[in-house]
Amino acid sequence: MATIDRQATTLALAHALSAAERGLAVIPLSRTKLPALRSPHRADAPDPARPRCHGECGRFGHGVYDASTDPARIRELFAAAPWATGYGIACGLPPYHLIGVDLDTKTGTDAPAALREIALRHLFTIPPTVVVMTPSGGRHLWLSGPPDVVVPNSAGRLAPGIDIRGAGGYLVGPGSRTEHGVYATAPGTAHLAPAPCPRALLRLLLPPPRTPRHPAPPSTGGHGQGLVQFVLGAHEGQRNTRLFWAACRAYENGIGPDLAGPLLAAALHAGLPEHEARATLASAARLTGHRP
Repeated sequence: MATIDRQATTLALAHALSAAERGLAVIPLSRTKLPALRSPHRADAPDPARPRCHGECGRFGHGVYDASTDPARIRELFAAAPWATGYGIACGLPPYHLIGVDLDTKTGTDAPAALREIALRHLFTIPPTVVVMTPSGGRHLWLSGPPDVVVPNSAGRLAPGIDIRGAGGYLVGPGSRTEHGVYATAPGTAHLAPAPCPRALLRLLLPPPRTPRHPAPPSTGGHGQGLVQFVLGAHEGQRNTRLFWAACRAYENGIGPDLAGPLLAAALHAGLPEHEARATLASAARLTGHRP
């Protein structure tokens, strides 16, 4: 049985109720940052014919599907989990359709620098928004998404050390106490609402649409073929980045106009949508001082 820290639980409940007043749906979390209430179905034998329960049974223990903004229900959730010392904020729900950008520092990578590089490459800026500092020195950026777009959870797909919390995920709320310390809002950001996610960033967070594979591009000989092969070898999550890098090198070496067609064909063959590939090529041309 987990040790009950009533003071930490009382503080977590107070912070959770405050978040709910802002329209953020919450659940209680344990010191491990996991939902404090275990699934009521954990002892049930799996039945492939029966749809997975997301709280329709009326009992607590369905993780983020228990999340609520109703003060009475939140108090019931915490009463059922007196060992809770934190709270989670469900992402993807109205009114903010929250998207969490988790910049990790434990992996040995500089995630904030990686995000700045991505922003520079794709010509967007992160607007002033809520920033939550983690006990390990990382940061959670809160962004608001469009109501008609479902952003999936991902780990390291945007860049090493950058995780995304979207629909079906949750963020540890500020004021939560965990095994490693307390989550806190960065100075000067507590009063802010989650800022709209830049459209260019939003496109990077969405899974690419399924498109038919295009035939391999024609050979360009030895001139620039290495850049074409570099794009051809791209996997999901790195196709746009590789295309942008290769196009920049091509323009810098004076072969950008001649190699634009083969690079476009390579990107399509790798699975990048045509409109996105053309936009990336145009961005590379502009960044290197050429006309798209």
